[in-house]
Amino acid sequence: MKLKLACLLLSGLLAQMAARAQAPAKPKEVSAAVMQKVYEEVKTPYKYGLVLVTDDNQRKMDCPSVFRKGNKWYMTYIIYDGRGYETWLAQSKDLLKWETKGKIMAFTDTTDWDTNQKAGYVALQDYKWGGSYEWQQYQGKYWMSYFGGRSRGYEKGLLSIGIASTDKDPTTVHPWQRLPQPVLRPDDKDVRWWENHTIYKSSIIWDKSKLTGHPFVMYYNANGDSLDAKRGAERIGMAVSDDMVHWSRYLKNPVLNHHKGITGDAYLQKLDGIDKDLWVMFYFGAFYPGVKGAVNRFACSYDLVNWTDWSGQNLVEPSEPYDELFAHKSFVVKHKGVVYHYYCAVNKPDQRGIAVATSKDLGKSKVTFIAPPEKKKKEAKASTN
Repeated sequence: MKLKLACLLLSGLLAQMAARAQAPAKPKEVSAAVMQKVYEEVKTPYKYGLVLVTDDNQRKMDCPSVFRKGNKWYMTYIIYDGRGYETWLAQSKDLLKWETKGKIMAFTDTTDWDTNQKAGYVALQDYKWGGSYEWQQYQGKYWMSYFGGRSRGYEKGLLSIGIASTDKDPTTVHPWQRLPQPVLRPDDKDVRWWENHTIYKSSIIWDKSKLTGHPFVMYYNANGDSLDAKRGAERIGMAVSDDMVHWSRYLKNPVLNHHKGITGDAYLQKLDGIDKDLWVMFYFGAFYPGVKGAVNRFACSYDLVNWTDWSGQNLVEPSEPYDELFAHKSFVVKHKGVVYHYYCAVNKPDQRGIAVATSKDLGKSKVTFIAPPEKKKKEAKASTN
């Protein structure tokens, strides 16, 4: 009897040990002290001002992505002109004065799924904070993710995520090759509850350590709700790939969610200088409690999945005539000890351009929006005399 009881106790103990071994490890939390150090490292209190604007009030500029090649810097950005989005390229020698080079993803008058919308973003960039910021090649190609669609108008119709690539120099203006079909759609069979209406911007890192079990990790924001697909909040979720062509959703729920308004446009960098294996996600928040207008913020993680949201001051927020409506959509780089925080600046007349804030006072930009469109005067009432 005693032997049998001992065997039962041992069996139970072994079962408990096995269960603990199989249970997922509790994710490492990012401490408040580390979060504060990140804020002190990345903050940019000095607004240099606008660096790129359009010459036509019908065109709106948005979503900067900055990379480096040789001794020059380059920026991809998107322009909406009333028909849809196209992707453009600019260059700079000093990160402050920018010159437009031309269009790299344009409208196509075809029956393609993305004929009227091609909003592209740099993928697989060197993510080291203060690093090279080079656009890395995979299989001899440079890669972009983009959201595309067939419908005309401002983010109209079915929008999905596509993948484009080129084996040519990405600093030259030329058409990029696009996969024939999107890789993520809001009407896929495995679509999640939070993304079943519209999928927007995406950002892809090349995680060679494979924290998720896959080398390529995409963060993207989408709108949806299981109860009301057209009015749900916008949230950030994940997808993974082993070849940049075939993508699968990684989780059932978003990784960053404020339940109302917009949480979007994730962009990642790794800040090992603050803490080992520390990732920072720059993103923008809008229209949820505690946020006024549209502002840029950040969150931190050690595993790319569990994120600690910063609860302190915004990184960039409306404060100037050129960004008094929205100051949002981050792209942040550190070069020679100076942090440059690029963002989309929107004024009250709804003119949109690219601005930058810095960690050091570098003066003020001379770039300004053109004169805003004149407001239409209300027709005078007919005289009763």
